[in-house]
Formats: sequence, C-alpha cells, structure tokens
Amino acid sequence: MMNVVTRFAPSPTGFLHIGSTRTALFNWLYARHHGGKFLLRIEDTDRERSTNEAIQAIIEGLQWLGLIWDDEIIFQFSRAVRHQEAAQRLVAQGKAYYCFCTPQELDAMREKARAEGRQPRYDGRWRDRDPREAPPDVRPVIRLKVPTEGETVVQDLVQGEVRVQNAQLDDMILLRADQTPTYMLAVVVDDHDMNITHIIRGDDHLTNTFRQIQIYEVMGWRPPLFSHIPLIHGQDGAKLSKRHGALGVEAYRDMGFLPEALRNYLLRLGWGHGDDEIISQAQAIKWFDIKDVGRAASRFDMAKLTFVNAHYLRESDDERLINLLDPFFQKMRPIELTAPLKERLLKAMPGLKQRARTLEELAANALFLIHPRPLPFDEKAKSLLTSEAKSLLQKALETFKVVSIWNETTLETTLRTLAESLDIKMGVLAQPLRAALTGRSISPGIFEVMIALGKEESLERIQDVLDL
Repeated sequence: MMNVVTRFAPSPTGFLHIGSTRTALFNWLYARHHGGKFLLRIEDTDRERSTNEAIQAIIEGLQWLGLIWDDEIIFQFSRAVRHQEAAQRLVAQGKAYYCFCTPQELDAMREKARAEGRQPRYDGRWRDRDPREAPPDVRPVIRLKVPTEGETVVQDLVQGEVRVQNAQLDDMILLRADQTPTYMLAVVVDDHDMNITHIIRGDDHLTNTFRQIQIYEVMGWRPPLFSHIPLIHGQDGAKLSKRHGALGVEAYRDMGFLPEALRNYLLRLGWGHGDDEIISQAQAIKWFDIKDVGRAASRFDMAKLTFVNAHYLRESDDERLINLLDPFFQKMRPIELTAPLKERLLKAMPGLKQRARTLEELAANALFLIHPRPLPFDEKAKSLLTSEAKSLLQKALETFKVVSIWNETTLETTLRTLAESLDIKMGVLAQPLRAALTGRSISPGIFEVMIALGKEESLERIQDVLDL
C-alpha cells in the first residue's frame, strides 16, 4: 500500500469559502484514514490578486476547523525558478517549443476560428519552425507539444473513466513571456515534488486534469490518482453563491457555529455512512473513503447546518461554551466576564444550551444573567410589570428573604405555598417574577434562573422593579 499524501492548494485571492473548505476536509480525512500526510500549498502565483489577508484567513480557517496540515506550508510563487527549469528541460528534449506569436496574431487566429464556427485554439504555427526565424522584438512563450492523435484518459475515483480526444486540446502555454509559469505547469511540478499521491478537488477542475496528465507524461512522471468531487449547489439547485451561504469560514464562526458542527455538516454533503447524521471526528476518520462520494451535486441547507450545530451545542462542555461566548457578549454589550459572572453562567448553562441553536443565540439568551443592574426590560416584560404585579412581587420578596436553603425544591415549594395563600395560580406569580429577574417574558425555568443568579442578586433584581 502506498503512503498516501494529499494536499489542499487554495489561491489566496479571497477567503476560505464553504466549497473549498469541504475539499480541504475530504483531503484531510482521506490522509488521516490511511495514516498518510495532508499538505498545504498556497497557490500565490497571481501576484496582483493574492493578498496576505486572504492567506491569513485560509490558515486561520483551517486551524479553527481543526484541519491541521503536516510539514511546512509551500508557497508556490517561491518555486518559480524550479518551474522555469522544468519548462526549459522540455524544450531541450524537443517536447516543448518557443512560440513567438504576437497578441495581434493570436487575436486574428481566434477571430478566424469563430468565423468558421470552430473552437478558438492556437494553430501550432511555431510548433516545428526554427526559432531563428523569430521576429527580433517578440519575447516568446514556451508551449507544450501536445499529441495530435489518440486520447487522454483519466481514471477518476469518483467520476469513473473519463476521456478526451487529443485533437480537441491545443498546445498549451507552460511559461509566459515574462518567465512566470502557468497554473498548469506549476501545479504539476509542485504536486510531483511534494510526492502527492491523491488529488481530491472540485469537478470544475476536470478539464485541467487532461492537460496536467499530458505534462506528467512528457515529464516521465507517474501522475497521482484523481478524484473530482461534485460542486455544492444552493437549495434552488443553482451554483452556490453568497446568497445561498457561500461565505468565508470566518463568517460561520462569527455567526456562532461550532467547528465540529461545520465539519460534520460538510462531511455529509456528498458523502454518507448509512443513515448516520451525527458523525464524530474519530468515526469520520475511520469510515471515510473517497470512493463513497456521490457524483451528484449536493445542496447547501442552512437549516440543516443549524440543526447539526444545535446538537453539538447541547453536547459541548459548559466551560468551553462560556469561553466561546465572550466575543458575542462583547458585541452585544462590552462587559468583563469576572469569576462570579462565569460561575453564574456555569450554573445556568445546562438549561441554556438546550434552548439555543448557535453561540450567538446562546449569548443573547444568557445576557440577562451577566447584565449589570438595573436590567433593561423588553416590551412584553414591561407589560407584565403592572401595579398589581408589583404588589405580588413585594410579597414574593418578603417570602424569599427568609428562605435559607436556596435550591429548586425549596424555591418551588415557597412560591407554590405563596400562590395558594393568595388564592392565585402559580403562573400569575411566576410571570412577573420572570420579567423582574430576566427583563424578558421568556427564559429558562424560573427556579433555574434564581439558582444561577443566587439569593442576593435575585432579591436585588426584584427590589429594583419595586423601586422603579
């Protein structure tokens, strides 16, 4: 069995978007499944569009998701000399040649092809010409001598066998006139030098693969095994765009999704293991095989992602959640999470996390616990705090002051006894009490809230309402 080496090779011209993230995940899982290596290469040869911000976003996005690569990051631009050497070697072997066509000649060639109803292609006019005939003021490109007969075949692990007639492919440029390598050449040389055994990428790269295989063949190198996975579409079946949720990974982090939830959700887009929906990282590594990826496009479903996230929130460690909530609290109301406030959140977290789907929602639901007094009240809570309700709160305050054991049983018994003595339903007391303690009409269970707040804070919040 060969030692599996996969790679993720993004262009840093934008952020790490959701389709690329799934590609990275599949490469990472395949390498981990086989005990191999997962490498990261930044394809930064497009100097005008590549940015340091995008490189940082890609690195941080992968780290946040836990898709940690092996070895050092390879930056493609730094390998330009190696790419040039490879192109020159092919010229020396007669497998590539200098082409001195001017931009005007290439435009005329394309126009002629269109006029004749043909695909615009380079016509090979410098393929066998003597470079000594070259015009003096034209810097040449290097083109590959592509076979004109036969076919190029890709044995794809997802798509099956795919073929193209060589006559359909023209002599592609390997090295531009300014000595910069084209994507086709740089990718092949880098994948070979990095010992990549398996290339897993979107099926929009399939046409590139025919060309790349031709470069492998003239170089005398063994090509890796290819897997072209279908793209992700929106719910409407159209190609995924920003309106569907094709955002950068950092946007999902900022919306309050957990990395393990996003990983689980993306894993199930195009790959499955029976009816299993929730799949742990250990199970994913054990079960994942690229041959099980389907050929049909997947549909991105924000509601499904949110459902999966809610599951992972419920399963999460409470202390970890509190640390993750801090940036969301700071956005809502800058506040220092002191040890007593963290303690308060910790007591309430088991109940709070059952009712939230994202960290943002969880923070919004928990804000009342750490909000400085006096609390703000939402409209519904204000409407509950009538003069009649305040007189009930006064009685509740006096009754709770003498409670010595502050737990759910004693608090419930105390409130129930008070309601019976006043000949009212417990809800009539509980509603204004909830509004006074939380500033809202909806919250976790009222006794959960009182225990999390503690006796002193609970009584002071009731007193605040009576003082208004």
